[in-house]
Amino acid sequence: MLLLRREPLRRGDPGLGWRSPVTIPRLWLAAIFVACALFATGMGVFSSDALHRLWGLFAAIAYVLAAGVVLAWRSSRSVDLALLLGVGGALFAPLSLLADQGRWQPEVGVIARGARLLVQHGSPYESQAVLTASHDPNSYNPYLPVMAIFGLPRALLGPGLATDPRVWFTVGFVAVFAAALAVAGARDVLRWTALVTATPVIAFSLTVGGTDVPVLALLCLGLALLWRRPQPLVAGLVLGVAAATKATAWPALIVAATMLLVRDGRRAAARFLLAGVAAAVAIVGPVAAVWPHALVENTILFPLGLAKVKSQAVSPLPGHVLADTGPTGHTIAVALLCLAGLGVLLSLVVRPPRNVPSATWRLIIGLVLMFVLAPATRFGYFMYPAGLWAWLVVSQLGARRDRAPCRPDEDASGRPPPGHGGVAQPSPA
Repeated sequence: MLLLRREPLRRGDPGLGWRSPVTIPRLWLAAIFVACALFATGMGVFSSDALHRLWGLFAAIAYVLAAGVVLAWRSSRSVDLALLLGVGGALFAPLSLLADQGRWQPEVGVIARGARLLVQHGSPYESQAVLTASHDPNSYNPYLPVMAIFGLPRALLGPGLATDPRVWFTVGFVAVFAAALAVAGARDVLRWTALVTATPVIAFSLTVGGTDVPVLALLCLGLALLWRRPQPLVAGLVLGVAAATKATAWPALIVAATMLLVRDGRRAAARFLLAGVAAAVAIVGPVAAVWPHALVENTILFPLGLAKVKSQAVSPLPGHVLADTGPTGHTIAVALLCLAGLGVLLSLVVRPPRNVPSATWRLIIGLVLMFVLAPATRFGYFMYPAGLWAWLVVSQLGARRDRAPCRPDEDASGRPPPGHGGVAQPSPA
Protein backbone atom coordinates (compact mmCIF):
# COMPACT_ATOMS: atom_id res chain seq x y z
CA MET A 1 0.00 0.00 0.00
CA LEU A 2 1.31 3.42 -0.91
CA LEU A 3 2.59 5.32 2.10
CA LEU A 4 1.77 9.00 2.13
CA ARG A 5 4.01 11.59 3.72
CA ARG A 6 2.55 14.44 5.69
CA GLU A 7 2.16 17.57 3.58
CA PRO A 8 2.28 21.14 4.90
CA LEU A 9 -0.89 23.18 4.89
CA ARG A 10 -1.34 25.56 1.99
CA ARG A 11 -3.23 28.83 2.04
CA GLY A 12 -6.96 28.14 2.05
CA ASP A 13 -6.62 24.48 3.05
CA PRO A 14 -9.10 23.49 5.76
CA GLY A 15 -8.54 21.63 8.99
CA LEU A 16 -5.31 20.40 10.49
CA GLY A 17 -3.63 19.00 7.40
CA TRP A 18 -4.92 15.49 8.12
CA ARG A 19 -5.12 14.47 4.47
CA SER A 20 -4.72 10.81 5.44
CA PRO A 21 -4.91 8.73 8.62
CA VAL A 22 -1.11 8.54 8.27
CA THR A 23 -0.85 12.30 8.83
CA ILE A 24 -2.93 12.30 12.04
CA PRO A 25 -0.64 12.84 15.07
CA ARG A 26 -0.02 9.51 16.80
CA LEU A 27 -1.51 10.61 20.12
CA TRP A 28 -4.70 11.72 18.38
CA LEU A 29 -5.01 8.50 16.41
CA ALA A 30 -4.34 6.44 19.53
CA ALA A 31 -6.96 8.50 21.37
CA ILE A 32 -9.50 7.62 18.68
CA PHE A 33 -8.85 3.91 19.18
CA VAL A 34 -8.92 4.28 22.98
CA ALA A 35 -12.31 6.02 22.79
CA CYS A 36 -13.56 3.17 20.59
CA ALA A 37 -12.16 0.66 23.12
CA LEU A 38 -14.02 2.37 25.98
CA PHE A 39 -17.29 2.20 24.04
CA ALA A 40 -16.72 -1.47 23.20
CA THR A 41 -15.84 -2.29 26.80
CA GLY A 42 -19.01 -0.64 28.01
CA MET A 43 -21.02 -2.60 25.47
CA GLY A 44 -19.37 -5.85 26.49
CA VAL A 45 -19.89 -5.28 30.21
CA PHE A 46 -23.24 -3.56 30.49
CA SER A 47 -25.33 -4.69 27.50
CA SER A 48 -28.05 -7.25 28.14
CA ASP A 49 -27.84 -8.51 24.53
CA ALA A 50 -25.54 -11.49 23.96
CA LEU A 51 -24.65 -10.31 20.44
CA HIS A 52 -23.65 -6.88 21.75
CA ARG A 53 -21.52 -8.40 24.51
CA LEU A 54 -19.72 -10.65 22.06
CA TRP A 55 -18.97 -7.73 19.76
CA GLY A 56 -17.74 -5.69 22.72
CA LEU A 57 -15.27 -8.42 23.71
CA PHE A 58 -13.78 -8.74 20.24
CA ALA A 59 -13.76 -5.02 19.50
CA ALA A 60 -12.28 -3.87 22.82
CA ILE A 61 -9.26 -6.12 22.39
CA ALA A 62 -8.81 -5.03 18.77
CA TYR A 63 -8.99 -1.32 19.58
CA VAL A 64 -6.51 -1.61 22.47
CA LEU A 65 -4.05 -3.47 20.24
CA ALA A 66 -4.50 -0.86 17.50
CA ALA A 67 -3.80 1.98 19.93
CA GLY A 68 -0.72 0.16 21.24
CA VAL A 69 0.66 -0.39 17.76
CA VAL A 70 0.23 3.28 16.85
CA LEU A 71 2.07 4.43 19.97
CA ALA A 72 4.80 1.79 20.01
CA TRP A 73 5.80 1.68 16.34
CA ARG A 74 6.83 5.03 14.87
CA SER A 75 6.34 4.07 11.25
CA SER A 76 3.71 4.77 8.66
CA ARG A 77 3.18 1.04 8.40
CA SER A 78 1.94 1.00 11.99
CA VAL A 79 -1.13 2.92 10.87
CA ASP A 80 -1.90 0.26 8.29
CA LEU A 81 -1.48 -2.47 10.90
CA ALA A 82 -3.69 -0.56 13.36
CA LEU A 83 -6.40 -0.18 10.71
CA LEU A 84 -6.22 -3.88 9.91
CA LEU A 85 -6.51 -4.73 13.61
CA GLY A 86 -9.45 -2.38 13.99
CA VAL A 87 -11.41 -3.64 10.98
CA GLY A 88 -10.46 -7.26 11.57
CA GLY A 89 -11.18 -7.37 15.29
CA ALA A 90 -14.19 -5.05 15.42
CA LEU A 91 -15.91 -6.27 12.26
CA PHE A 92 -14.58 -9.25 10.32
CA ALA A 93 -13.91 -11.60 13.25
CA PRO A 94 -17.17 -11.14 15.21
CA LEU A 95 -19.25 -10.92 12.03
CA SER A 96 -17.76 -14.16 10.68
CA LEU A 97 -18.44 -15.95 13.96
CA LEU A 98 -22.03 -14.74 14.25
CA ALA A 99 -22.77 -15.37 10.57
CA ASP A 100 -21.38 -18.89 10.81
CA GLN A 101 -23.64 -19.52 13.82
CA GLY A 102 -26.65 -17.89 12.15
CA ARG A 103 -27.07 -15.36 14.98
CA TRP A 104 -28.29 -11.84 14.22
CA GLN A 105 -30.64 -9.11 15.32
CA PRO A 106 -34.27 -9.60 14.21
CA GLU A 107 -34.09 -7.07 11.36
CA VAL A 108 -31.61 -9.25 9.47
CA GLY A 109 -34.09 -12.13 9.59
CA VAL A 110 -36.81 -9.77 8.37
CA ILE A 111 -34.72 -8.93 5.30
CA ALA A 112 -33.85 -12.56 4.66
CA ARG A 113 -37.54 -13.48 4.78
CA GLY A 114 -38.42 -10.49 2.59
CA ALA A 115 -35.95 -11.66 -0.04
CA ARG A 116 -37.46 -15.14 0.03
CA LEU A 117 -40.96 -13.70 -0.38
CA LEU A 118 -39.69 -11.53 -3.23
CA VAL A 119 -38.34 -14.58 -5.06
CA GLN A 120 -41.47 -16.63 -4.44
CA HIS A 121 -44.26 -14.06 -4.80
CA GLY A 122 -42.75 -10.90 -6.27
CA SER A 123 -43.26 -8.85 -3.08
CA PRO A 124 -41.04 -8.64 0.03
CA TYR A 125 -44.09 -8.21 2.27
CA GLU A 126 -46.40 -10.68 3.94
CA SER A 127 -50.01 -10.56 2.79
CA GLN A 128 -52.60 -8.56 4.70
CA ALA A 129 -54.17 -11.81 5.91
CA VAL A 130 -50.89 -13.02 7.42
CA LEU A 131 -50.29 -9.69 9.17
CA THR A 132 -53.85 -9.64 10.54
CA ALA A 133 -53.41 -13.09 12.07
CA SER A 134 -49.91 -12.46 13.43
CA HIS A 135 -48.87 -11.00 16.77
CA ASP A 136 -45.15 -11.09 15.96
CA PRO A 137 -43.61 -7.68 15.20
CA ASN A 138 -41.02 -9.41 13.04
CA SER A 139 -43.78 -10.39 10.62
CA TYR A 140 -43.70 -6.78 9.47
CA ASN A 141 -41.08 -5.52 7.03
CA PRO A 142 -40.58 -1.75 7.47
CA TYR A 143 -38.02 -1.58 4.65
CA LEU A 144 -38.65 -0.64 1.04
CA PRO A 145 -38.05 -3.14 -1.81
CA VAL A 146 -34.35 -2.43 -2.52
CA MET A 147 -33.40 -3.68 0.95
CA ALA A 148 -34.50 -7.19 -0.01
CA ILE A 149 -31.64 -7.35 -2.53
CA PHE A 150 -29.19 -7.90 0.33
CA GLY A 151 -31.07 -11.04 1.30
CA LEU A 152 -31.21 -12.52 -2.21
CA PRO A 153 -27.96 -14.54 -1.93
CA ARG A 154 -29.40 -16.39 1.06
CA ALA A 155 -32.81 -16.80 -0.60
CA LEU A 156 -31.23 -18.22 -3.77
CA LEU A 157 -28.25 -20.19 -2.41
CA GLY A 158 -29.28 -21.10 1.13
CA PRO A 159 -27.72 -20.37 4.53
CA GLY A 160 -23.99 -19.79 4.85
CA LEU A 161 -21.33 -17.28 5.75
CA ALA A 162 -21.10 -15.86 2.22
CA THR A 163 -24.88 -15.46 1.92
CA ASP A 164 -25.46 -13.68 5.23
CA PRO A 165 -27.12 -10.30 4.49
CA ARG A 166 -24.65 -8.58 6.84
CA VAL A 167 -21.76 -9.62 4.60
CA TRP A 168 -23.44 -7.87 1.67
CA PHE A 169 -24.27 -4.84 3.81
CA THR A 170 -20.54 -4.63 4.51
CA VAL A 171 -19.55 -5.00 0.86
CA GLY A 172 -22.13 -2.41 -0.18
CA PHE A 173 -21.07 0.10 2.45
CA VAL A 174 -17.33 -0.16 1.81
CA ALA A 175 -17.72 0.17 -1.96
CA VAL A 176 -20.24 3.03 -1.92
CA PHE A 177 -18.68 4.99 0.97
CA ALA A 178 -15.25 4.79 -0.66
CA ALA A 179 -16.82 6.08 -3.87
CA ALA A 180 -18.45 8.92 -1.91
CA LEU A 181 -15.07 9.97 -0.49
CA ALA A 182 -13.38 9.73 -3.89
CA VAL A 183 -16.08 11.77 -5.63
CA ALA A 184 -15.88 14.39 -2.86
CA GLY A 185 -12.17 14.76 -3.57
CA ALA A 186 -10.66 13.05 -0.52
CA ARG A 187 -7.16 11.63 -0.56
CA ASP A 188 -6.15 8.19 0.65
CA VAL A 189 -9.67 6.87 0.25
CA LEU A 190 -8.82 3.30 1.28
CA ARG A 191 -7.32 4.27 4.62
CA TRP A 192 -10.10 6.72 5.46
CA THR A 193 -12.71 4.11 4.56
CA ALA A 194 -10.95 1.56 6.75
CA LEU A 195 -10.79 3.97 9.69
CA VAL A 196 -14.47 4.93 9.47
CA THR A 197 -15.50 1.28 9.00
CA ALA A 198 -13.46 0.25 12.05
CA THR A 199 -15.26 2.67 14.38
CA PRO A 200 -18.19 1.40 16.47
CA VAL A 201 -20.56 3.62 14.46
CA ILE A 202 -20.16 1.26 11.50
CA ALA A 203 -18.46 -1.92 12.77
CA PHE A 204 -20.91 -2.53 15.61
CA SER A 205 -23.94 -1.92 13.41
CA LEU A 206 -22.67 -4.22 10.64
CA THR A 207 -21.77 -7.00 13.06
CA VAL A 208 -25.17 -7.34 14.70
CA GLY A 209 -27.55 -5.90 12.09
CA GLY A 210 -26.40 -3.32 9.59
CA THR A 211 -29.60 -2.53 7.71
CA ASP A 212 -29.06 1.24 7.86
CA VAL A 213 -25.38 1.22 6.87
CA PRO A 214 -25.79 0.87 3.07
CA VAL A 215 -28.47 3.59 3.13
CA LEU A 216 -26.00 5.90 4.87
CA ALA A 217 -23.39 5.20 2.18
CA LEU A 218 -25.90 6.01 -0.59
CA LEU A 219 -26.74 9.32 1.09
CA CYS A 220 -23.04 10.23 1.23
CA LEU A 221 -22.53 9.32 -2.42
CA GLY A 222 -25.60 11.27 -3.53
CA LEU A 223 -24.39 14.39 -1.73
CA ALA A 224 -20.84 13.92 -3.05
CA LEU A 225 -22.16 13.89 -6.60
CA LEU A 226 -23.57 17.38 -6.01
CA TRP A 227 -20.39 18.87 -4.56
CA ARG A 228 -17.18 19.58 -6.45
CA ARG A 229 -18.18 18.41 -9.93
CA PRO A 230 -21.98 18.40 -9.72
CA GLN A 231 -23.89 15.69 -11.55
CA PRO A 232 -27.53 16.30 -10.60
CA LEU A 233 -28.92 13.51 -12.76
CA VAL A 234 -26.64 10.82 -11.35
CA ALA A 235 -27.06 12.16 -7.81
CA GLY A 236 -30.82 12.00 -8.22
CA LEU A 237 -30.63 8.37 -9.31
CA VAL A 238 -28.44 7.46 -6.32
CA LEU A 239 -30.66 9.20 -3.79
CA GLY A 240 -33.72 7.75 -5.52
CA VAL A 241 -32.34 4.26 -4.94
CA ALA A 242 -31.66 5.20 -1.31
CA ALA A 243 -35.25 6.43 -0.99
CA ALA A 244 -36.44 3.07 -2.36
CA THR A 245 -34.38 1.30 0.29
CA LYS A 246 -35.58 2.98 3.49
CA ALA A 247 -37.73 6.00 4.30
CA THR A 248 -34.89 7.57 6.31
CA ALA A 249 -33.42 8.65 2.96
CA TRP A 250 -36.43 10.75 1.92
CA PRO A 251 -35.35 13.95 3.70
CA ALA A 252 -32.10 13.93 1.72
CA LEU A 253 -34.01 14.36 -1.55
CA ILE A 254 -35.80 17.45 -0.23
CA VAL A 255 -32.71 19.06 1.28
CA ALA A 256 -30.54 18.38 -1.79
CA ALA A 257 -33.21 19.67 -4.19
CA THR A 258 -33.52 22.89 -2.18
CA MET A 259 -29.77 23.40 -2.23
CA LEU A 260 -29.64 22.82 -6.00
CA LEU A 261 -32.49 25.25 -6.62
CA VAL A 262 -30.63 28.04 -4.82
CA ARG A 263 -27.14 27.22 -6.07
CA ASP A 264 -27.66 25.99 -9.63
CA GLY A 265 -31.16 27.06 -10.60
CA ARG A 266 -34.48 25.47 -11.45
CA ARG A 267 -33.27 23.33 -14.30
CA ALA A 268 -30.65 21.50 -12.25
CA ALA A 269 -33.08 21.03 -9.35
CA ALA A 270 -35.77 19.72 -11.71
CA ARG A 271 -33.39 17.22 -13.34
CA PHE A 272 -32.29 16.02 -9.92
CA LEU A 273 -35.82 15.60 -8.57
CA LEU A 274 -37.06 13.97 -11.76
CA ALA A 275 -34.24 11.41 -11.66
CA GLY A 276 -34.73 10.72 -7.95
CA VAL A 277 -38.49 10.35 -8.09
CA ALA A 278 -38.31 8.28 -11.28
CA ALA A 279 -35.80 5.86 -9.72
CA ALA A 280 -37.87 5.47 -6.56
CA VAL A 281 -41.15 5.05 -8.42
CA ALA A 282 -39.67 2.53 -10.88
CA ILE A 283 -38.62 0.35 -7.94
CA VAL A 284 -41.46 0.84 -5.47
CA GLY A 285 -44.23 1.46 -8.01
CA PRO A 286 -44.86 -2.16 -9.08
CA VAL A 287 -45.17 -3.30 -5.46
CA ALA A 288 -47.40 -0.33 -4.62
CA ALA A 289 -49.64 -1.06 -7.60
CA VAL A 290 -50.15 -4.76 -6.84
CA TRP A 291 -49.88 -4.82 -3.01
CA PRO A 292 -50.77 -1.27 -1.85
CA HIS A 293 -52.24 -2.27 1.52
CA ALA A 294 -49.27 -4.43 2.47
CA LEU A 295 -46.84 -1.67 1.49
CA VAL A 296 -48.66 0.96 3.59
CA GLU A 297 -49.11 -1.36 6.56
CA ASN A 298 -45.45 -2.42 6.63
CA THR A 299 -43.57 0.74 5.69
CA ILE A 300 -45.77 3.55 7.04
CA LEU A 301 -48.22 2.41 9.72
CA PHE A 302 -45.87 0.00 11.47
CA PRO A 303 -42.90 2.42 11.87
CA LEU A 304 -45.29 5.12 13.15
CA GLY A 305 -46.72 2.74 15.74
CA LEU A 306 -50.15 2.73 14.08
CA ALA A 307 -50.25 -0.98 13.20
CA LYS A 308 -51.83 -3.69 15.35
CA VAL A 309 -48.41 -4.83 16.59
CA LYS A 310 -45.86 -2.40 18.01
CA SER A 311 -42.30 -2.12 16.69
CA GLN A 312 -39.39 -3.47 18.73
CA ALA A 313 -37.50 -0.19 18.18
CA VAL A 314 -38.04 0.99 21.74
CA SER A 315 -35.02 3.01 22.88
CA PRO A 316 -36.06 5.44 25.66
CA LEU A 317 -35.95 8.57 23.53
CA PRO A 318 -38.59 11.33 23.96
CA GLY A 319 -40.82 10.16 21.10
CA HIS A 320 -41.03 6.60 22.35
CA VAL A 321 -41.40 7.66 26.00
CA LEU A 322 -44.39 9.80 25.02
CA ALA A 323 -45.92 7.10 22.81
CA ASP A 324 -45.53 4.54 25.61
CA THR A 325 -47.80 6.54 27.94
CA GLY A 326 -50.90 5.67 25.92
CA PRO A 327 -52.98 6.85 22.94
CA THR A 328 -52.78 10.51 23.93
CA GLY A 329 -49.01 10.38 24.33
CA HIS A 330 -48.68 8.59 21.01
CA THR A 331 -50.74 11.31 19.30
CA ILE A 332 -48.57 13.99 20.89
CA ALA A 333 -45.39 12.22 19.72
CA VAL A 334 -46.66 11.97 16.13
CA ALA A 335 -47.76 15.62 16.25
CA LEU A 336 -44.33 16.72 17.52
CA LEU A 337 -42.66 14.68 14.78
CA CYS A 338 -44.82 16.41 12.16
CA LEU A 339 -44.11 19.83 13.67
CA ALA A 340 -40.37 19.13 13.62
CA GLY A 341 -40.62 18.15 9.96
CA LEU A 342 -42.53 21.34 9.18
CA GLY A 343 -39.91 23.33 11.06
CA VAL A 344 -37.11 21.86 8.97
CA LEU A 345 -39.09 22.55 5.78
CA LEU A 346 -39.66 26.15 6.91
CA SER A 347 -35.93 26.55 7.52
CA LEU A 348 -35.28 25.40 3.96
CA VAL A 349 -37.55 28.17 2.70
CA VAL A 350 -36.35 30.94 5.03
CA ARG A 351 -32.64 30.11 4.93
CA PRO A 352 -31.94 27.46 2.28
CA PRO A 353 -28.55 25.74 2.21
CA ARG A 354 -26.31 27.06 -0.57
CA ASN A 355 -23.67 24.34 -0.77
CA VAL A 356 -23.22 20.67 0.04
CA PRO A 357 -21.64 21.10 3.50
CA SER A 358 -24.50 23.32 4.71
CA ALA A 359 -27.04 20.94 3.13
CA THR A 360 -25.40 18.03 4.92
CA TRP A 361 -25.65 19.84 8.25
CA ARG A 362 -29.32 20.64 7.60
CA LEU A 363 -29.94 16.96 6.85
CA ILE A 364 -28.11 15.96 10.04
CA ILE A 365 -30.30 18.28 12.12
CA GLY A 366 -33.48 16.99 10.47
CA LEU A 367 -32.55 13.35 11.03
CA VAL A 368 -31.66 13.96 14.68
CA LEU A 369 -35.07 15.54 15.26
CA MET A 370 -36.76 12.66 13.44
CA PHE A 371 -35.03 10.01 15.54
CA VAL A 372 -35.57 11.82 18.83
CA LEU A 373 -39.31 12.31 18.26
CA ALA A 374 -40.32 9.16 16.36
CA PRO A 375 -42.66 6.86 18.33
CA ALA A 376 -40.66 3.79 17.24
CA THR A 377 -36.99 4.66 17.54
CA ARG A 378 -33.62 3.35 18.72
CA PHE A 379 -30.21 4.77 19.54
CA GLY A 380 -28.68 2.98 16.56
CA TYR A 381 -30.42 5.35 14.16
CA PHE A 382 -28.02 8.09 15.21
CA MET A 383 -25.50 6.28 13.01
CA TYR A 384 -26.94 8.41 10.16
CA PRO A 385 -25.96 11.84 11.55
CA ALA A 386 -22.67 10.46 12.88
CA GLY A 387 -21.81 8.85 9.54
CA LEU A 388 -22.77 11.92 7.53
CA TRP A 389 -20.62 14.06 9.82
CA ALA A 390 -17.67 11.68 9.43
CA TRP A 391 -17.99 11.71 5.63
CA LEU A 392 -18.17 15.51 5.55
CA VAL A 393 -15.17 15.99 7.85
CA VAL A 394 -13.00 13.49 5.98
CA SER A 395 -13.99 15.00 2.63
CA GLN A 396 -12.99 18.46 3.82
CA LEU A 397 -9.81 17.49 5.69
CA GLY A 398 -8.44 15.29 2.95
CA ALA A 399 -9.64 17.18 -0.11
CA ARG A 400 -7.50 17.03 -3.23
CA ARG A 401 -7.27 20.73 -3.98
CA ASP A 402 -4.99 20.16 -6.93
CA ARG A 403 -7.32 17.70 -8.64
CA ALA A 404 -10.78 18.68 -7.47
CA PRO A 405 -11.09 22.45 -7.23
CA CYS A 406 -14.02 23.95 -5.38
CA ARG A 407 -17.00 25.32 -7.18
CA PRO A 408 -16.88 29.06 -7.85
CA ASP A 409 -19.41 29.65 -5.06
CA GLU A 410 -17.40 27.82 -2.38
CA ASP A 411 -14.14 28.46 -0.58
CA ALA A 412 -11.68 25.72 0.35
CA SER A 413 -13.75 24.57 3.30
CA GLY A 414 -16.93 24.21 1.23
CA ARG A 415 -18.50 27.46 2.46
CA PRO A 416 -19.53 30.36 0.24
CA PRO A 417 -17.29 33.39 0.66
CA PRO A 418 -18.59 36.26 2.83
CA GLY A 419 -21.38 38.19 1.21
CA HIS A 420 -21.74 35.60 -1.54
CA GLY A 421 -25.20 34.50 -2.44
CA GLY A 422 -24.22 31.00 -3.52
CA VAL A 423 -24.16 31.77 -7.23
CA ALA A 424 -20.96 32.43 -9.14
CA GLN A 425 -20.59 36.15 -9.81
CA PRO A 426 -19.32 37.41 -13.14
CA SER A 427 -15.81 38.78 -13.07
CA PRO A 428 -15.36 42.45 -13.91
CA ALA A 429 -14.45 43.28 -17.48
